[in-house]
Amino acid sequence: MTEPLPPSPAVHDVSRRVDLTLCTPEEQPRLRADAARNRTRLLEVAAKLATERGAANVTMEAVACAAQVGKGTVFRRFGDRAGLMLALLDHHEQRLQAAFLTGPPPLGPDAPAAERLRAFGPAVMRHEQANRDLYLAANADLGRHYGSAAYHLRVGHVALLLRQLRADADTALVAHTLLGSLEITLVEHLLAQRGMTMERLEAGWYELVERLGVGA
Repeated sequence: MTEPLPPSPAVHDVSRRVDLTLCTPEEQPRLRADAARNRTRLLEVAAKLATERGAANVTMEAVACAAQVGKGTVFRRFGDRAGLMLALLDHHEQRLQAAFLTGPPPLGPDAPAAERLRAFGPAVMRHEQANRDLYLAANADLGRHYGSAAYHLRVGHVALLLRQLRADADTALVAHTLLGSLEITLVEHLLAQRGMTMERLEAGWYELVERLGVGA
């Protein structure tokens, strides 16, 4: 989407926010205690299955069977398989968020904005490659991916760095464009099908940033 980012805590107070999760639109902000426990149990079962079989082979039916609940219970908690994959990603995504929001330099807030922007691309690519099955499965539904809290936090963070650098550009649009170069499906294609190395992809990110005139 190309419209400007709406004002929200995730953009304007991004340097202090580390608690955003990959909530789907269908989730209620607060679950009852028993519902929260059931959701946690289902996620634990799903994570175990993902470790044993690979995330691509985790189905809603398999989770229900392993958890000994009805399939409808799993669908009510997560909506669909993409929602389940997004929920599984929550813990991993919060680690990345903590790194670029409050972590050490060059990714964290104690580094200059140009250094943080340069470090952001490689950090995202390496993080997603370390959890590639989950990210590939979760990002299969692009509509939900682009609407997720995690994506909005990422794009808000990059746009904020661009504004801090006074980049001569439409910072909201450029932020989306930069993140497009980090998409797990594209990175996976370039690595697996085109024979490129991660080092080459990282160099490409640095070049993109430098062409904006904001590189370190």
